[in-house]
Amino acid sequence: MRLRLSLGRLGRPARRLLIDITPLRRSRDFRALILGQLVSVLGTQLTAVAVPYQVYELTRSSLDVGLVSLAALFPLIIGSLIGGSVVDAVDRRRMLLVVELLMAGCSAGLAVNADLSSALWPLFVFPALTAALSGFDSSGRNAMIPNMVRRSEVSTASAMFQALFQLGSVVGPAVAGLLLAGAGIRFVYWMDVASFGAALLAVFLISPQPPVRGGHPPGLRSIIEGFRFVRGRQAIQGAYLIDINAMVFGMPRALFPALAATVFGGGAATVGFLYAAPGAGALVGALTTGWVSRIRRQGRAVIIAVIVWGLAITGFGLVSWLPAALALLAVAGWADVISAVFRSTIIQLSVPDALRGRLQGLQIAVVTGGPRLGDLEAGLVANGFGDSASVISGGLACVAGAVILARLLPGFRRQQATSTSASAPEGMTPGGEDDPAPRDLPNPANDSDLRPAATPVDGRPTQEP
Repeated sequence: MRLRLSLGRLGRPARRLLIDITPLRRSRDFRALILGQLVSVLGTQLTAVAVPYQVYELTRSSLDVGLVSLAALFPLIIGSLIGGSVVDAVDRRRMLLVVELLMAGCSAGLAVNADLSSALWPLFVFPALTAALSGFDSSGRNAMIPNMVRRSEVSTASAMFQALFQLGSVVGPAVAGLLLAGAGIRFVYWMDVASFGAALLAVFLISPQPPVRGGHPPGLRSIIEGFRFVRGRQAIQGAYLIDINAMVFGMPRALFPALAATVFGGGAATVGFLYAAPGAGALVGALTTGWVSRIRRQGRAVIIAVIVWGLAITGFGLVSWLPAALALLAVAGWADVISAVFRSTIIQLSVPDALRGRLQGLQIAVVTGGPRLGDLEAGLVANGFGDSASVISGGLACVAGAVILARLLPGFRRQQATSTSASAPEGMTPGGEDDPAPRDLPNPANDSDLRPAATPVDGRPTQEP
């Protein structure tokens, strides 16, 4: 009896720490969405390592690695913005099926290039096309989450998606490094192509996801409506801007191939470990997010997490012992996933369903476009001052940027999770703990639905998420 009581006392803290999987038990659609994400991210991470590795093998230039990422930047931003507009206009499930097929074709193009000639131009073109399509894919997946789980479970659902992504970030790069050293680069690309088959099946199992009130015509006007919603809402603005700051200055992944060869004296396997280390730390962070639903000051939590990220990256640039470098990258990954969970929750619970695709598109443009600008920044600084100097200066700039944004955006710094939601439909208790996320929300074509809340003298909107 005493042993059972002791185990029970130990079990309660563990349950509060470990990630909650309740949404998986409650929602069949959410289970299918999670399964598709798992398979998709594993395949994508294989190619994410293979492309910069192949570019570096062909050119021996970190700048060229950064330029490949830059080539995908504008297609990614445009695809995310247009994709978010389309997500709010069509059946989201049907759109995902089409987009997954097109992305599989891009991976097949990389595989054929590796089979035939290993030309450089396909390494610019196909990743750029995939980046544009990923804006549609990620916006659609993220916009569906609040409709599949309860409002009180949105932060948990976001943490689960982060856990799966980080699992892929750990397993994918590590496996890619081993496969590149053994089976070769063409096999890695074909593995990515094969992963799309399982991802398509998972999306097919999801129930139809029609747009609210029949949707609206996608296009420039629709995109502008999404930007108008952000105006005056410092909590959402801060969530976007602080991530841009962290990714542009504190993401030195373009330097990993060069650092593996020069600082750490390794080859393909070392490259894989460097790419995998942030994911390992982030995976641990995501799996121990049972506490996130109890944090009310989410904006402050994001600021602290980004500062920790920048300090860890700075430390990474100062060491030359591989185990210490991997440990620091893992700490950075842990901080990054905590920031991502809170940023995603702030945005998802602040936006009505009729606008969620567009705001998720903007978020995807920030989250995935920032690292590509970071690749260019890291490559340029490394070209002029050396790889280690680029890493150190970027980490310090990340910390400074977080402090400045915290000062300039008091509405973000003081943001708190509350039970009040500006998007709760008439007749429903706003933000009820056990209420499902609403679908029938304000029409984005109505200006009054999109107008920011009045802003008091402290700069915070009167209706905070």
